[in-house]
Amino acid sequence: MTVLKPRSKMISVRLSEEEHAALTRMCTETGARSVSDLTRDAMRGLLNDFHRTDSNNIRTEEIHIQMQLLSRKIEELVDRLSTTAPAISGPGRS
Repeated sequence: MTVLKPRSKMISVRLSEEEHAALTRMCTETGARSVSDLTRDAMRGLLNDFHRTDSNNIRTEEIHIQMQLLSRKIEELVDRLSTTAPAISGPGRS
């Protein structure tokens, strides 16, 4: 099998017998070729979740800033209306 992205970096992790056995069982159940492939896929998922969360936080901050700007504009409009609009009078109003 041709490797499209050669892998040159390595991470070493110590596992207990139970953890290693659980990963080996998971390989069999999920059809992963090896513990390394299973672990690499899990890390990829973790990184994707991290980036998704990070971009969601950025969007949340942008929305918060836009809401603050909108709130200020509304306050400015209310101030303008209250200083320029004539008092409304009609039946039952004084």
